[in-house]
Amino acid sequence: MPLYNTLTVSSAITVYIWKIEESEEELANEIQLTPHCQDRIAGMKSEMHRRGFLSIRHLMAEAGYVDADLYYDEVGKPHLKDGKHISITHSNQFTGIIISDAEEVGIDIEMQRDKILRIAHKFTPIEEYRTMANTEALIRKLTIVWGCKESLYKIYAEPGLSFLHHIVIQNFSVNDGITKGEVLYKGKTTLFNINFLEFEKFTCVYAVKC
Repeated sequence: MPLYNTLTVSSAITVYIWKIEESEEELANEIQLTPHCQDRIAGMKSEMHRRGFLSIRHLMAEAGYVDADLYYDEVGKPHLKDGKHISITHSNQFTGIIISDAEEVGIDIEMQRDKILRIAHKFTPIEEYRTMANTEALIRKLTIVWGCKESLYKIYAEPGLSFLHHIVIQNFSVNDGITKGEVLYKGKTTLFNINFLEFEKFTCVYAVKC
């Protein structure tokens, strides 16, 4: 089974990444879904979405969990019944989860695509990137920034939170692998440590609340 990577962030935080190479039938083998999740997957029209959904259950199994250990709150944020924190992501053939004993965490995987150039103004002040060396470098950096903001949004999980106006990412080099972010919302500032890595034209970002 293609567990693609396991990252030990700390003694209490682990990232698991899966590369989806199996068929839906292979992924469904040995995975026991709750009735609710059986209904969810039955309603998914995309085979890739169904395969992603099942691969996430395999990642949970790697961490010692089953589908019944997971639930979602009223805003759609996932939680584990034992009180540990979890965040989930799916992009094309990659899925990922991050699990933390204590600190709140968020994860995002994104494919590096030209499309991000067209939507960048919606989530970051694009004028800050005028000095980038070339288009490829710009796509890589914007994908990291988007992943950072998506990760923080998943942690904060507050309706009305704006990527452009409420989430700030400290400047970084694409080779740094680390940066910091903050959410400024309703008079409160929350700080986060952020890590990122690239593989096979994908970007994975994970954030931990300070």
